[in-house]
Amino acid sequence: MEYVDNVSNIHNRFSLTLINPSSHYFSLTGSLITAAVIVLVTYLGYIGDAAELTYRIPAVVAVLVATQLLDTRFTKKKEYSKSLHSSLFGIMLWVATILAGLLAGFVLGGEPSLFLVTFGMLLFASFRIGIYTTTLGISLKRAWAICLVQPLAMFLVLAPQDMWIPLLTDPLALGYGAAFLIIASVWSVLTDRAGRPGLESTHRTIQAYLASQGNDHSDAEEIMEERSSEASVSTSQIKLSSSSGKEFRMVLPDIHPGPYHPVGGSNIPYLIYKNLSSSAMVMHSISDHSLNLPSRNEVENYLKNLENSEVKEEGVRCTEPVTVQINKASVIGLLFENSPLLFLSLSPHGMEDIPSYMKTEIEQYAKNRNYSRIMIIDCHNAMGQEISREDGEDMLKAAKSCLDTLITRENFAIEFGYANSDNMDVWAEDLGMAGLGIVCLGINGKKYFVGWADANNMENGTREEIMKDFAGRGLALLEICTSDTHYAQVKVRNKNGYYHLGLVTDAAKLSSWLLEIARNAQEKMAAAKFEILENKTQVKVMGQGIYEDYSRALDNSLKISKGFLIGGLLLFITSLFV
Repeated sequence: MEYVDNVSNIHNRFSLTLINPSSHYFSLTGSLITAAVIVLVTYLGYIGDAAELTYRIPAVVAVLVATQLLDTRFTKKKEYSKSLHSSLFGIMLWVATILAGLLAGFVLGGEPSLFLVTFGMLLFASFRIGIYTTTLGISLKRAWAICLVQPLAMFLVLAPQDMWIPLLTDPLALGYGAAFLIIASVWSVLTDRAGRPGLESTHRTIQAYLASQGNDHSDAEEIMEERSSEASVSTSQIKLSSSSGKEFRMVLPDIHPGPYHPVGGSNIPYLIYKNLSSSAMVMHSISDHSLNLPSRNEVENYLKNLENSEVKEEGVRCTEPVTVQINKASVIGLLFENSPLLFLSLSPHGMEDIPSYMKTEIEQYAKNRNYSRIMIIDCHNAMGQEISREDGEDMLKAAKSCLDTLITRENFAIEFGYANSDNMDVWAEDLGMAGLGIVCLGINGKKYFVGWADANNMENGTREEIMKDFAGRGLALLEICTSDTHYAQVKVRNKNGYYHLGLVTDAAKLSSWLLEIARNAQEKMAAAKFEILENKTQVKVMGQGIYEDYSRALDNSLKISKGFLIGGLLLFITSLFV
């Protein structure tokens, strides 16, 4: 599916952001060390005078620190960390040029030329044009005005005063330097336009994303909301309540968590959970990123309207669960009076979000069997790729078989007990803010458990290990589902941008927590009645087109960058032979 490909493509490009150091302290230390290396190599390899190192190194380092602070005054957000990151990469480019000159002189048997010190400085300046216009929000004209500030200040302290004029007027260095300054400028213009007509400015989108990683989400949400469109989204709930006033809700929102932390509805499972007095499981419905809420405003609008849910069906009876397994596909169903609830999973093999066509087909099949309404849960409990045709067909067959079987089953009075991890010492980097929960359903004298984690998917096999622990204690754990939250407890630096459940916290620990919660849920068992609630809300959702435009902009930008990189590298190599 083209939409899935676009989302996957954008997700895969996330790894490019991992090139940036995780800490500004690393960049500060790295840039200071690299600046000292420039002085050492210049004086030992080119000038041949070690006597001046004792004061040249401190002087160059001091100028670097001062200009790094000065640089923050020119950036859009005045961010010191980004000033340090750009400084580190630029200085590394300079020292690489100087070292390449020494290596070329050694290989070719010639004397290393000081023009490479000047050329390296200008190469540093051209890098600043590129980095300032793409990520720091500075116009091309302003970038030209300040691109030489740091490199030239360092150069004037680095080079002996009597060499300033000869080095700065060297036609070879100026020619190569000017060429790279022009290349950087043209590259900047072309990459900014790479997303047109869908995206007016690719750079603005990149800058908004980077700002959001520092919890400044306003620009990203503004861009996404501009491109979003009004839609009517539904939310279904199964509400269980006892005569003593205890309540529990299983929520199936047709919106999707995301697009990414901390933008829009990335933490919406927890917000719904809190909105329902922390007595709920917010499941992953069959939905995808086209149903992301783009901003906090839309999240608030959705939560406010969620209170206006209508009771569509109610009763006190339910069937025992029916499980159908066809190859990798597992479907578990319960029938509340005439409304079936299905849990769909491919664990331990895993998959991406279940596509909408499967939901449409299952709903139509349920309608043909005269069911009142059907609620379908994507358990989202194992990592994987887009579902294959074979697995999809198996899952559809299993769902239909489950629906056919549920019609024939006797229903019984329901009991329920619910508990969560709110009062437990449970914290993990791969868990969201709502933690863990268990609902225990008493049907026909038997107890069945459904587990839930506020997490973004699950490590393959974790579900099976936990279910084995429950079975070993005589407890029937039907399923463990995740909310697919896009909230992250910590800054995650891996290709996914998040820790899925079980990646950091081992299955044994998760199992011990869930077993304790299950015991608490059993102690709260009481006779229940159920209500099927439905809600329709008008909100802005991101839609599919925005992902296509983002994906195209990223692909075009990378193609342009590769072309310029190859051309620039060939031009650089020629400088080593002159």
